[in-house]
Amino acid sequence: MTVGETHLREGNPPEVLDGPFSTRQLLRIDEALRLADQGTGLVFSVFVGGLDEPIREHAERLHRQLADPDRSVLIAVSPNQRQLEVVTGRHARKRIPDTYAKLAALSMVAAFGGGDLTGGIINGLDQLASHAGRG
Repeated sequence: MTVGETHLREGNPPEVLDGPFSTRQLLRIDEALRLADQGTGLVFSVFVGGLDEPIREHAERLHRQLADPDRSVLIAVSPNQRQLEVVTGRHARKRIPDTYAKLAALSMVAAFGGGDLTGGIINGLDQLASHAGRG
């Protein structure tokens, strides 16, 4: 049973419907995640929501909770706080050094500044996956 199914049984819609994305935007992000995963052998994840202070530590905690943190890349975005963190696991960092993660982050921030949250995330995923290459 998924979280959404639990909420529906309780008469509440899934929380994702309350977020900043339309269904179409979520499908586009999901497709970008799938392509990044398949193209690299790494596991990409996106978190959009509030991040506790210190921001980086909260993003790292979220990353550690992933199924395979060593092979994972997390993009954590808090639009209301205007914060972005890219966290790479031990194995993923060998293929996506901090320099490349920062370049992708700069590109995402530029898109976010223009009001394109979805496009920024999708372009960031594409850039990170391109830097990682096939694995």
